[in-house]
Amino acid sequence: MKSVYTTTLRLNLNDDDDRRAWEYLRRLDKKKHRSFSKAVVVAVNDYFGRLELLDTDPYLETREKEEAFLQEIRDTIRQSLQQSAPANLGAILQLMQGVQPIAAAGQEAGIETLDAAMDFVDSF
Repeated sequence: MKSVYTTTLRLNLNDDDDRRAWEYLRRLDKKKHRSFSKAVVVAVNDYFGRLELLDTDPYLETREKEEAFLQEIRDTIRQSLQQSAPANLGAILQLMQGVQPIAAAGQEAGIETLDAAMDFVDSF
C-alpha cells in the first residue's frame, strides 16, 4: 500500500484568491514551516473540517460571532475599569467616610413602610 502521494497544485495568478495563496506560499518562512505540503495540508484540513462542523451545526458561525462580540464587550469593560479604578476607588472611599450608620429608628420606619406595602398588596 502506497503511503505517500504526489499531486500538483495549479494557481492562476490572474485570480485574486489564487494570487494571494501564491504570495503566502512564496513568503513561507522555512524556519517555521517545513514545506509547502505541510502548509497546504493544514489549510485543506482547516477548510474542510470547518465545512463539516457547519454541516452538523448550522448555528456554529452565529454563536462564534456572538461569543466574539461578547468577548469584545468584556474586554472593553475590563479595560475601562482598569483605567478608571484608581479614580473611582478614591471617590468611593470619600463617600464611605462621610456615611453615617443607619439609626435603629430608620430601620423601624423601613419596616413600617414594608408592612404598609404588604397590607396594600393583601387588599386585592
